Order: sequence, then structure tokens, then C-alpha cells
Amino acid sequence: MRRYAIFLASLLLILSLAGCGKKVTPQHIEDNPAHHYLMGMELIDQGQPDKAFARFERAVVLDDEYAPAIAGKALVYAMRAEAESDDGYKSADSERAIDQLDKAVSEAGDKDTKFRVYVTGIRVYTHLASRGWLSRAEDLHHDAKAMAEDVQEDNLIYYRNTEAVDYFMGVAFFKGGEFRKSEDALGVVLAAAPGKWHEKARELSRRVQKIVLAMRNYTLTDVAKKIAVKETVDRADVAALLVDELHLDRLFAGRIPVLANGMKAEFVPADVVNHMFEPEIMTVLKWKVRGLEPAYDQKSQAFLFYPNKAMTRKELAFVLEDVLIKLTGDESMSSQHLGQSKSLYPDVSPTGAWYNAIVTVVNRNLMETELSGEFRPDANMDGADLILSLMRLRNVMNIY
Repeated sequence: MRRYAIFLASLLLILSLAGCGKKVTPQHIEDNPAHHYLMGMELIDQGQPDKAFARFERAVVLDDEYAPAIAGKALVYAMRAEAESDDGYKSADSERAIDQLDKAVSEAGDKDTKFRVYVTGIRVYTHLASRGWLSRAEDLHHDAKAMAEDVQEDNLIYYRNTEAVDYFMGVAFFKGGEFRKSEDALGVVLAAAPGKWHEKARELSRRVQKIVLAMRNYTLTDVAKKIAVKETVDRADVAALLVDELHLDRLFAGRIPVLANGMKAEFVPADVVNHMFEPEIMTVLKWKVRGLEPAYDQKSQAFLFYPNKAMTRKELAFVLEDVLIKLTGDESMSSQHLGQSKSLYPDVSPTGAWYNAIVTVVNRNLMETELSGEFRPDANMDGADLILSLMRLRNVMNIY
């Protein structure tokens, strides 16, 4: 169900406390707009937007001009719109988000309140990502920065530091594919004294730097930019980048001409039909790239590609190694690190099926270990690491 039971229950509670629209008397000392707003924002951080919405509603019931909570409602509506697959519901929630944000801006009086509303507004536009969203987010960023020196940080309930506006603008630039601008905005946060948003900015900055490094010699396509910002990439994403960024079909055809003549995939998996990356997936299947093979599904009793399945680091190591083998013709690469008694990585067994591939890709700087030496074989790949790995592969093979 699109509206969760918890949200409905909370809304009924709010309506009952509201007394059919009459002025509400606080039930206890923490039953005040500021407290409900703070709890609502923290619930959003915990991934519970519907519970957060109930908190914002309660704050507005207590004070219908409390701008931060109105902006909080706008943020929840934007998050719902982003997650909604039905165009009608998405459009309705998007309109509600903008209406609530406009109301919050109009109700905001002092600079401290305006600052909070503007920062939340940047987040609203980032989730909506509708036409022209990034420029509108930049406008809010500009307005918030203009008043930042006059803002009393002690009054910034939840956000705490004025650097919050630069952090969330960095997030917006990141989602919008403006990676160098994102790097600059996050740099403002990292240059300031460590505060609430410092560590989050550091984590995102690491991802941004990987993408910027990958872009040093190559211009990313729009598809690549969209995949680069994903926290978890799937098998279809990997297939798309192999074909669109690495030009896999042309490369393999030039190096394996005998196999290329009249070559095609043996069949079309049912879960690939009409997928947005169907052509790319079929190209990968045609060349039988190890790590991206179809797998038998007991329920459907058919071989499926599982395009939406997350790609782990060890699986990508298999893919990258196989591409290297096919391009170089060096079959010995698949076994040259087998038989070792001691692993080079504390979290990878030397007898594991993935060990050889992992050593191969790490040795060629296509993938990296942690400072501790761990490879994290079962961790999911994110878009930034995937982009950097493939761009390094392009350099290794001297494709262009």
C-alpha cells in the first residue's frame, strides 16, 4: 500500500488531538512545535518519513505558522514523490511539496528561521529533481549564504551549523552531475571547524573525488553520471557502462574477429525484455562476460539475468578480470594467483573462487583495498567506485 498503516494511525491521532480544527492545548512539556520538528527531522535521518510527517503535522496543529515544520512536510512530500512510480501520485506529491515549501518561505520571519527553511528547501528540490530544480536550489543556497553571518547557530534546531547549507548544496550538485561544484561546496564544510555535517561531507567528498578523478581524461555520458551517483549499482548498470563507456562490443570484435562473425546471445532472458538497458545486457551476454552470466531461477524454471541485483565487489572483480583476459588473449591470467597458502587480504581466502580475480584487479589498480588491507568482497559496489574502475580499465588497455 502506498500509504503505510503507521502513517494512517499517526494521522488519526493528530486529528483526534486537533479537536476537529480547534486550537490545541499542549499535552505535556515536550508537546511543542520545536520539539516535534526536531523529532521529525531526526526520523527522516532514520529513514522513517511517514512518522516524521506525523510529527510535523502535530507541530503545525500547535502552531500553524511554524515555518520549519511546514518545510518539513514539504520534504516528506518530496521524498514520497521521488519514491513513487505512479505518475499521478508523483505529480500530486510534487505539487504538495512545492506548495508547502512556498508556504514555509512566506511564514518564515527571522533570519534563523529563514535559514532553516532555505536549507530544507534545497533538500526538497534535490528529491524532486524536476525541470530546473538545480538552479532553484542554487538560489536558495545563495540566499542562505547571504544571511549566514547573521544567523545564531544556537537557534538552528536540528541543523546546528551554518555549514549545513553547503553540505546539502554539495549533495544537490552531486545528484545533478555537477561533480566539481559538489567538490567545492563540500570543501567549504571540510574547511570549517568540525561540526554536525563534517563527517557526512567527508564521506560524500571521497565519492565525488573518485568521479572527478575518473573524469580527468574522459567526459562521462548522462547515463554514466546517473549511475555514478548511485549508492548501490546493479548488474544492469555494469552492463550499460561496459558497453556505453568501454565500447565493449567494438573492442571485442576487433580482438576476437573469428568469434565476432555472426555472434549473438544464445537467448533473451525473460527479465531483460523491455529493460531500458536490454541492448547493453544482450551485448554482454553475447560475449559471455564472466560475472554477468544468467543464473537458473527455480521458481520460474528459467535462466534469468537479474538486472536489478546489486553488484558486489568480488563479482565486479570477476567481470574486470574477464574483460582483461578477452582483450589480451592471456588465458593464464585466470589462474596465475591460485595455489597460494596465504592470502594477500585478511578478508579473502586464498582458496576462494574470487581470489585470483581480486588479486588481478588490485595489482592492476582497477580496484582498491581499504587502508587495513581488506578488500570487502561482499560489499556492494557504489557508482563512484564503478566509474573509477572502468575509467582505469580504459587507461590500462589504452583504448583511445
